[in-house]
Amino acid sequence: MTLRRESPHRAFRKMHGLGNDFVIIDGRTDRLDLSEAEARHIANRNRGIGCDQIITLLPSRKADVFMRIQNADGSEVNACGNATRCVGDILLKEKNSDQVQIETGAGILTAKRDRGLIRVDMGIPLRKWNEIPLSQMMDTDDLDLTMGTLSHPVAVNMGNPHVVFFVDNVHDIDIAHLGPVIEHHAIFPERVNVSIIAVQNKNLLRHRVWERGAGITEACGSAACAAIVAATLRGYVDHAADIELDGGVLRMEWAHDGHVYMTGEVTYVYDGTIDLGAFQ
Repeated sequence: MTLRRESPHRAFRKMHGLGNDFVIIDGRTDRLDLSEAEARHIANRNRGIGCDQIITLLPSRKADVFMRIQNADGSEVNACGNATRCVGDILLKEKNSDQVQIETGAGILTAKRDRGLIRVDMGIPLRKWNEIPLSQMMDTDDLDLTMGTLSHPVAVNMGNPHVVFFVDNVHDIDIAHLGPVIEHHAIFPERVNVSIIAVQNKNLLRHRVWERGAGITEACGSAACAAIVAATLRGYVDHAADIELDGGVLRMEWAHDGHVYMTGEVTYVYDGTIDLGAFQ
């Protein structure tokens, strides 16, 4: 892809993975380091382009690219599964390759094609209390946390911290109210992403998510990774299932090699140019 323009005018690509949408800017040749304020302007759906996350592609000495991820509030995070699929699709086309490697703050992720979809190795889940991280030692498989009708979630770090609550019906939960309260709970020193899961059967989970720094999103890849881990630990599924989010379905597997694999579609929306100087 060609996304490079001289600053302050920058070309960008708008993409989404199951409705989780991104503004992707190429900073590999003409390096770009967006401030939190600039990221917030870009993500603003009324005054900017509008997106859940801003993705900046940067040079990497370890992989094909380094993917910098900023949430809509400007904060930086280490992982984003849906964005990894989008960037993977870009690089696979760009390099005409069967496989590409994407460096993130959470490590190097591998993306490849799988019957028209993009499959990403999201790595090994972290499950110790200080890896989530939590502010105190607790059992992360059965967290001593109750918030309204939600209680005893599983905590998992998939590059980002997640808590996964199991309920009978996801639509019975006011995630718009409880999501931000749990996100900012004192037990999570780096805040947390909140997943609400209803088990449909051994092969299907219904999932809604509140993302730290972004709010309710139609899909969250790293949250789906946390969900398959949590559901397997609780015995609801056997290491693999389809996860139905508001924006569509991801195929998830917590394989016996310990890695979590995510497979799903990506969508190109449009290409454009933004004048970063106008934000001053």
